[in-house]
Amino acid sequence: MAEASDNPLSVHVLNIQSGLPSSGVEVELERRTDAGWESLSTATTDEVGRVSALYPDSEEFLPGVYRVTFETGAWFEERDIATFFPDIPVPFEVEDTEQHYHIPLLLSPYGYSTYRGN
Repeated sequence: MAEASDNPLSVHVLNIQSGLPSSGVEVELERRTDAGWESLSTATTDEVGRVSALYPDSEEFLPGVYRVTFETGAWFEERDIATFFPDIPVPFEVEDTEQHYHIPLLLSPYGYSTYRGN
């Protein structure tokens, strides 16, 4: 992975039930193609709930539709907490490849919210 300062994509997961970062959440990045979704990378959130460099440095950052999927079901199961969401896919569109894209996820067992951060 590229250094965070050079990487165009980062994510952050915060458990709003506890108010703490969600470390250990598996995250997958995909790009939509004519043939379907192409997997680009996977990572796990760190101790502060972040993946600071999700976009693979071996790939050119292209305009298009991408999807970050947070594997929340497994994360909750490991903590013996029931959840309604086995995973949370967040599609988004990249128009300007010179910008940084940050996708925060505010998470609870029965709800979530996301937005474009910076």
